[in-house]
Amino acid sequence: MDRLKYLLESNLFGVCTRIGQKLNFSAATIRKYFIYASFFTLGSPVIIYLILAFWMEVRKTIRNSNHPSVWELE
Repeated sequence: MDRLKYLLESNLFGVCTRIGQKLNFSAATIRKYFIYASFFTLGSPVIIYLILAFWMEVRKTIRNSNHPSVWELE
């Protein structure tokens, strides 16, 4: 059971963990409320979750990029 939990948490983008770190909440608590909100609103928080995951990946890619920015190409 712990292997499954680790596998899921490591592959689900880390959105709840990142929000928990920023707001000083437990990631498990945020996941629980996210699940409750998904049930009550028929899944619309899933769209928000995917948008946040996409945005986090874009930011990580931009930060790790060694290419010069548009402003440095002069």
